[in-house]
Amino acid sequence: MRVLLVEDSVPLADELLALLGSKGYAVDWLADGRDALVQGQIEPYDCAVLDLGLPGMPGLEVLARWRQEGVALPVLVLTARGSWAERIEGLKAGADDYLSKPFHPEELLLRIQSLLRRSKGLPNQPRLEAGGLVLDEATQSVTIGSNTISLTAAEFRLLRYFMLHPGRILSKAHLAEHLYDGENERGSNVLEVHVNHLRGKLGKAVIETRRGQGYRLGGCSE
Repeated sequence: MRVLLVEDSVPLADELLALLGSKGYAVDWLADGRDALVQGQIEPYDCAVLDLGLPGMPGLEVLARWRQEGVALPVLVLTARGSWAERIEGLKAGADDYLSKPFHPEELLLRIQSLLRRSKGLPNQPRLEAGGLVLDEATQSVTIGSNTISLTAAEFRLLRYFMLHPGRILSKAHLAEHLYDGENERGSNVLEVHVNHLRGKLGKAVIETRRGQGYRLGGCSE
């Protein structure tokens, strides 16, 4: 899942980049509201974490402009200010959730997880279930029947995306845009490699190839 992080505090941004990266998110970081406005309009993010106190353009204005222009990505607003009036203004502008600083990292992760699942029409529960698979995001492992299998970070990132889009055919270009933040990584055959690794661990049927279209989450084999 690809996340846009807009935060002008470098220490906090560094902490969040490391945290989100360790949980399988591809993160782009910006510190200026004007840059965020444009980036959110042209890149296919799955979620944005947006600070309100930004240079260039306030986060509230960025959010309002996104919504006015039809940018529908889920947005979690961060702010150091705790007034109810500001929270209400943020929600009116189109925020999906609100988190005041300081916050616990685990709460941020759970809120992002909840936003992503709601945006896909999935229930917000401790484990993600689809295609006969049960994915534990905390341990980055998947259970098939009575067998629990550990995944590499790349395998986990890919399988989670498929499980958040059950039944949907996903093109290679779409997957690359939402899973990777580096142009070199996107342009290589890394996607095919990770698909093959998942098939090796979970069975060939777990990810179907649709010729000329892409891939689709299939059924598992125990």
